[in-house]
Amino acid sequence: MLVGIALTIIWSARLTTDRTLYVSGLGADGEPTAAAFELALLLLVAGGFAVAWAARGLRSTLPWLSAWSPSLSVAIASSLFLLASQVPCTSGCPLPVGPTFTWQDLIHTTAAVLAFALAAIAMLQVSFVEGRPVLRLLSLGAGVSTAVIAAAGGILSLLQYRTDIGSILELVATTIGMGWLMILGFATAHAYGAAHVPQHAPEATEHEPIALIAEERPLLSAR
Repeated sequence: MLVGIALTIIWSARLTTDRTLYVSGLGADGEPTAAAFELALLLLVAGGFAVAWAARGLRSTLPWLSAWSPSLSVAIASSLFLLASQVPCTSGCPLPVGPTFTWQDLIHTTAAVLAFALAAIAMLQVSFVEGRPVLRLLSLGAGVSTAVIAAAGGILSLLQYRTDIGSILELVATTIGMGWLMILGFATAHAYGAAHVPQHAPEATEHEPIALIAEERPLLSAR
């Protein structure tokens, strides 16, 4: 629920501007959408921590993806998004290199990139958990597409080429990633609910004593 609200806020903020802005640019210093974007990130963080706790029992079956749990990946990614929300990029979100370098932009960009990377790793980890074929398939598709689309958008940003397309690609990657987080939350909540459904023993009916007496009568008659 929290992640869904966060995604709605991000899309609403993006649709209110007619300029080319990457997702982080919505929260840059001086942007009219900065407050809304910070709220969206905080909601994402809260939702991310909740999902990480709910998914703590999941573990990848691949050795190179099982060094830590998907839950830890989501939790660390959420922590990095929290940092990014409190250290927004400067106006225009310039790359933290050359004459435009600032520590503020470096911290924000590093936190956001690492958070995206950990989110993609979490998706791949869930792709190889035991059982849950639908969740595994959705996680694999989300992980691969998020990594490829976000990388393409990032490269266009670094090259300062067709940033209009790059910004759209980043928004699409963000949508896929947050959508997957919602799916993971729903899937783990459903699994938890199904595992804790109380199993009621069959109740005795008022006719059972009569049936027992009826079974005993032939024995008494035989005596």
